[in-house]
Amino acid sequence: MKLKIILFLLGCQTAVYAQNFKFPKLPNQGKSLSEIVPDGWKALDSVYGDLNQDRVKDFAVILEYPQEIRENRAYGDMNTELIKEIQKPRILAIYFKTKNGYQLAAQNNDFILRSKEGGALGDPLRPMEIEKNQLSLSFEGGGSWRWKLKYTFGYQQKAWRLEKAANNFSNDSSGELTDKQYDFLEQKRTVTIGKGHQSRVVIKPVTQDFPIRTLRTFQSFKKPWTWEIGPDEFL
Repeated sequence: MKLKIILFLLGCQTAVYAQNFKFPKLPNQGKSLSEIVPDGWKALDSVYGDLNQDRVKDFAVILEYPQEIRENRAYGDMNTELIKEIQKPRILAIYFKTKNGYQLAAQNNDFILRSKEGGALGDPLRPMEIEKNQLSLSFEGGGSWRWKLKYTFGYQQKAWRLEKAANNFSNDSSGELTDKQYDFLEQKRTVTIGKGHQSRVVIKPVTQDFPIRTLRTFQSFKKPWTWEIGPDEFL
């Protein structure tokens, strides 16, 4: 009986703690990755490379909290369709290398998909990349229809702007696929469509003009699937 009471009280404490959860403010400076990880959090992925074109290696890290909390997550539109979910929160942090260590360049609590947002394939998070002074974030999920998303951000004029993106849908059984590659700097979109088993019939890629007046940033592009980039076309 005592054991049951103790377990019940522990469960109540966990629930109350989750309700009072607040994202931590990450340290403004640190000498290493381990110094910036808040107590109780863990680093899921990290990558080093030059992000601000000063020829020294900065780093980006994705952090996860070990307990599940209630979060309002968006699907298709940040203003509507907010869904309450119980899952482990994640943080994207970017630090620039300085003479005294590392300086916080960005903290984003919304953009990284959570472990339950990948559908039947499980955790959608894929390894980050830094190449040509750009940070790429990749996700993959789905079931019989699989989707892959890739977002490439560049640091320009003290802002993180979405410069490139990729959106891929495919079906293992039918072989159908649709692949869209976006270059927002060049204002172009390349579309490839495949039909038939294992997509043996591929329609030649078509490159189209795709003007975007203002590049999206971490502030204006909250999370994957929330930007209606065209009629019934979400990124």
